[in-house]
Amino acid sequence: MTKLTVIILAKDEALHIARAIASVRDIATDILVVDSGSLDATVAIARAAGARILHHAWVNYADQFNWALKQIQGQGGWVMRLDADEIVTPALRAEIKAGLPDAAGVTIGRSMCFQGAPIRHGGLFPIKVLRLFRNGKGLCENRWMDEHIIVRGPIAALSGQIVDDNRKSLDWWTAKHNSYASREVIDILNQDFRFLPQDSLRADATGRQAAIKRWVKTQAYARLPLGTRAGVYFLYRYFLRAGWLDAPRARKFHVLQGFWYRYLVDSKLAEVRSYMAEHDCAPIEAIETVLGIQVGRPSTTSQEVAA
Repeated sequence: MTKLTVIILAKDEALHIARAIASVRDIATDILVVDSGSLDATVAIARAAGARILHHAWVNYADQFNWALKQIQGQGGWVMRLDADEIVTPALRAEIKAGLPDAAGVTIGRSMCFQGAPIRHGGLFPIKVLRLFRNGKGLCENRWMDEHIIVRGPIAALSGQIVDDNRKSLDWWTAKHNSYASREVIDILNQDFRFLPQDSLRADATGRQAAIKRWVKTQAYARLPLGTRAGVYFLYRYFLRAGWLDAPRARKFHVLQGFWYRYLVDSKLAEVRSYMAEHDCAPIEAIETVLGIQVGRPSTTSQEVAA
């Protein structure tokens, strides 16, 4: 069997973690759960399910995932990135069992459910994402939001999928996306002011579909008027791409993620830019004051817990 380390980043994921681990148990030689301070039973459940547990303080997803990669540096084999609320489908497991291709990285399909309802329309899913790569050939790009794995070397593709199926409450979802919006503002401002290092995304490093999506977002969507582009995007997704054909619970996702979230990002961006203008200050100061995020990378300690 192919040597495969599955890395799962987690915090308060007691609802999902056993399901995620179960979906990769028969293809993974090592399941590494990196916990960033869970207050629920996440760690105990993951350990009981056979995962190794590491603890590391959270900065952002890229920082956390790349720290996890350092813990398995030089061990060879393959790495899979899996979120705690995702599952690997039987079809993808069968493909991995049959043997991974001669490549540095592999793209796979990713679909999504919202409150248990699959998102089938709106032009969103399934999307091809690079989630499998040879250990030592890939890293998570240095961003605060919408980060992708980038690899050095050729990229192959599998047809199987992972499914994002988060079953937490709508209150949790909106709070999470409020945090996402603040993080996305950092990346948007960084694109203009370059106050933090940031990796570029190329099709030969992460896959064509992800690179096209990033180009549309940064070169087309970003040029639309602030405050109105959220409405334009929602109309495109809900009507032109037939998001309205999804089930009622899935339609909520198009409204919330396709309009409310995008409008929230723009509102926060305008607030930070207004603070910069009023106080004649740099983006980092405005971000820390308005959004309450320390964009520096504080030194942290880590500890491995025996399984």
